Amino acid sequence: MSRIPLPSSTRSPLKPPSTVTKTRVAAPGTPSRTRAISTRSGTPTKSASSASTAQDSAPPPLSIKEAIALRRAEAKKAQAKSNIATNDFISLEDASPFPSKAADDEDILGRWPVTETIERARSTGSLNLATRSLPCIPSALFEIHLGIKPDPLKSVPNEPVLPPSAPPDAPRRGGKRDTPAWFEAQDLQILKLWNNEIIEIQHEISLFGSLKTIDLHKNKLENVPASFADLTALTTLDLSHNSLTSLPTNLFALPELTTLNLSHNSLTALAFNAPFASPSNGTRQRQAGGGSFFTPTVTRATSPLPRLLVLDASHNKLTANAIDLEMPRTLTKVILSANPLGINETRCRSLLQVLGALPKLKELRLENADIGDDAFPPALFTSSPFPNIRILDLGETKVTPEAAKEALKGIKQEVSFDLTTEDPPEGIARIIVGKKVVKEAWEVELERREKIRRAKLADFGDGWDAPLGSTTQSKSRTTRTEANGAQVVAATRAKLPVEVVKESWELEAEQGLLTEGGKRRARAAAAAAAASEAKPQTGLGVGKPSTAGHSPKSTTSGLSLASPQYFSQTTQTLTLPPSSPPSKTFAHTRAFSLAAPSSLFISSSRPEDLVVPSPTLPLSVIVTQPFAQTLKVLVLVNRRMDKSFSLPSIPEGHGGFLPNLEELNLEGCSLADLVSVTYANEASGTVTPPRSTAMILPLIAKLFPSLRTLDLSGNALTSLSLTAEALSSLILATAERKGLKHLRLRGNRLTELDGFQGLAESFKGNRDVPGWHLDELDIRDNEIGKLPPEVGLLPMDVFLVDGNTFRIPPRRVWEREGTKGLLSWLRGRMD
Repeated sequence: MSRIPLPSSTRSPLKPPSTVTKTRVAAPGTPSRTRAISTRSGTPTKSASSASTAQDSAPPPLSIKEAIALRRAEAKKAQAKSNIATNDFISLEDASPFPSKAADDEDILGRWPVTETIERARSTGSLNLATRSLPCIPSALFEIHLGIKPDPLKSVPNEPVLPPSAPPDAPRRGGKRDTPAWFEAQDLQILKLWNNEIIEIQHEISLFGSLKTIDLHKNKLENVPASFADLTALTTLDLSHNSLTSLPTNLFALPELTTLNLSHNSLTALAFNAPFASPSNGTRQRQAGGGSFFTPTVTRATSPLPRLLVLDASHNKLTANAIDLEMPRTLTKVILSANPLGINETRCRSLLQVLGALPKLKELRLENADIGDDAFPPALFTSSPFPNIRILDLGETKVTPEAAKEALKGIKQEVSFDLTTEDPPEGIARIIVGKKVVKEAWEVELERREKIRRAKLADFGDGWDAPLGSTTQSKSRTTRTEANGAQVVAATRAKLPVEVVKESWELEAEQGLLTEGGKRRARAAAAAAAASEAKPQTGLGVGKPSTAGHSPKSTTSGLSLASPQYFSQTTQTLTLPPSSPPSKTFAHTRAFSLAAPSSLFISSSRPEDLVVPSPTLPLSVIVTQPFAQTLKVLVLVNRRMDKSFSLPSIPEGHGGFLPNLEELNLEGCSLADLVSVTYANEASGTVTPPRSTAMILPLIAKLFPSLRTLDLSGNALTSLSLTAEALSSLILATAERKGLKHLRLRGNRLTELDGFQGLAESFKGNRDVPGWHLDELDIRDNEIGKLPPEVGLLPMDVFLVDGNTFRIPPRRVWEREGTKGLLSWLRGRMD
């Protein structure tokens, strides 16, 4: 209980007693009961019972709780004086021994009765009495929460009687008692009374000083009491859809209000600056007092609504003359639609200038606001207006796009006049001018699908309109997409037929490429054209047909892969197209994600790709290219039509090919432990022997001595490939090779890691093994049933093991501590 200063015979008048007992005043006709009054509130109040404590010196300032207790005591004292006990019955209904049944005793929506709802709000701090057909705020709210009975309202002389609360020992729904304990009581913070028939509000509403949200929309309010402005903790106030003609002056001095909705009323003025001009000296007032000596002061704002963010005053009778130009600088959204703003053109311009100077304003809606081009002259804004505006709605007005463009030419954002309901992107200011057309749902959906279709059409290209071997095919995809998009837009505006961009299968059908015979003829024709244009060169396999992996007519060693569509001079990267359509999933993987890497879904849409040799690794053709000695990255993703390596003849003691190749990507090629190998014979132009097989890892180590990154993800490798000898020849650096730093084996058929366990034996008692440079090992999405503890000896920075079948160690080991924690855990399991 708060300390309340009262006169005492044993104490000095200047020293109030430490505690005091409060007695609740019961309503007439009900038994009185003693009850502790909650003093938790945010609004200071006054008390006349403590006036005798004033002496020559001023008393110390009162706390919030003390002020509330004083004011409540004063209200109860005044009520006790006017309350005359009587047993006279006003009507026969009052004389009935049975209590009258209120209309909401049985609610068809299954809600609690009004009285019980009010009582329960004491423990939650939130009260919702929406859609109850209430003619006023129930007096029971003040009696139960404040312990006072409000003054009767003129508009409601006979307030409907609410059903009484059930006895304390009666069973309650939910098994809870009717009222919370004194330590459970909370101040009321949320009050929702929307969609009722409230005409007038009790002035005692100001005693609920902790209220933060009040929702009174869709009522019949004609005015708001002046004490409403004492709710200094209020942040959200909704008075829309009422019959208000004016507002209390001090309402614009609420210090914490952020959202104010006054739409659909009959307001004629917004006097933001009215509370701050004193009649005597014009200075701003920060405090407003009460009527007695002990009435505490109410702290108000010193500027109009200093925290207001959203103001909705649409559908009123506001003119520009009646809107104070000293508006809150914090506004981010202002809605003044459906108001006669433009009666005074000069004042309307001043209002627009003030709105344009608001630094945080993002949305301004003046739809159907009775303004025209006169309100937007060319020299309306002297500086850059609306620095953060995103939506300026001038729809259904007389403003023309030309006048809006001229008046807003100094705006910093990019201006868009698109008519759409979507939010504009960041940095775009959308200006809505003209009459809005309301479209049906099917029309909007049709436009959306048409937009998507045109975007897809504009995205085709990449050389389909150029003949084979044409240099125009080296144009970038971005340039072609922009050109096609501009062509579609221009044709649409001119109402001309748009040129149909054909898909790849349509062009293949026209060129006869749907059959294997047609593709062979196309390859032969392209190879012949390339051979006739190729310049004579010297070197391995140049100028003579190569039959690596297919018939001698299928391609030629004179094929140039140096075209920008395959080779990037900047990064020294060669990317060959997929030789077969990609599969949706890897059939050989156990837990590989359905969302395969995007690189596996590269579609071949160029006729030139048909002449690229079909083997997975056509090395016999690559080594003849002018960039072979400097090539650093070779990408062979999803080349699965001919799972073989086409190699040049390897002389005895040959040191390998592509001496500077550092990265090889063979992802999604369905390679097995043994790979088919063909060798080109430059002397006879035949393949000798026709085919042989070799272990894939030793072969790659032999072919590319400078390899640092090898990606074999999405293949069909088993643990038979990962022998200690094969891994040593590939990973460890020697005088002839640099050694691997990154090895990716994700999505294969690995079941064990015996080869890595054998490599780890070299690290027992020796942390520095000559030639070891491996930093990353990716074995995710395989079928590994056990991680050997010896693998923890391998010094690696990245060790990825997700998606396997082993259960030890648990996932939390590497999810919490990463690679270092996992390797440390494995080392700890060693005997």
